[in-house]
Amino acid sequence: MLVSRNGHKNLRDSNVTHTTSFLNPQGEVNYETIPKWPWLVFLTGAMTCLICSSMSHLFACHSRRFNLFFWRLDYAGISLMIVCSFFAPIYYAFSCHTNWRLFYLSSISILGLLAIFALLSPALSAPRFRSFRAALFLTMGFSGVIPASHVLYLHKDHPNVVIALGYELAMAVLYATGAGFYVSRIPERWKPGAFDIAGHSHQIFHVFVVLGALAHSVASLLIMDFRRASPSCAF
Repeated sequence: MLVSRNGHKNLRDSNVTHTTSFLNPQGEVNYETIPKWPWLVFLTGAMTCLICSSMSHLFACHSRRFNLFFWRLDYAGISLMIVCSFFAPIYYAFSCHTNWRLFYLSSISILGLLAIFALLSPALSAPRFRSFRAALFLTMGFSGVIPASHVLYLHKDHPNVVIALGYELAMAVLYATGAGFYVSRIPERWKPGAFDIAGHSHQIFHVFVVLGALAHSVASLLIMDFRRASPSCAF
């Protein structure tokens, strides 16, 4: 039994080392030197968004009252995920600049709360506000250009930061592409009824949202490894 436990431990340690070397080519680092709660905030926000979306698609057809409530819940879930996405990269990238960290996290949190309150309004759930909702989501997402530019200015010589910003750019492109399908209602506008089950613009939108979240996950892990390599703010 002792040999078996040691064997499992060695296998687990080797997997951790392999993952670390992929994200951080500079070598093995200590996984206990930085807080993990900002990463958990992002994961919680992403999962909550997808849960709200699943519930909306499942129950919105129940009645008009359910339709209004659950679609508003869906929009609020998207806003929540956008806000939570900022926590991990900003917290770790600005760990040594606490005033900037507080400013950026407070700003996006306030903007997110205002967006959620606006989207919970029954009036804004109407189809004619479809473009407004998409614009609101994109505005929240692209507000990250400011802290991203700041991080690049501070740490432009560190490869993890540069690569992470590349993934964040990919995330922005994916989200914008998904929003484009959502607003334009392509392809169902070309052939109404043909894409009611599969291939609808809303389904395509969700695919791009998941891909964008995956790109952001990789970027956040790279920023985490960047901070793990210097928990004492050597750089």
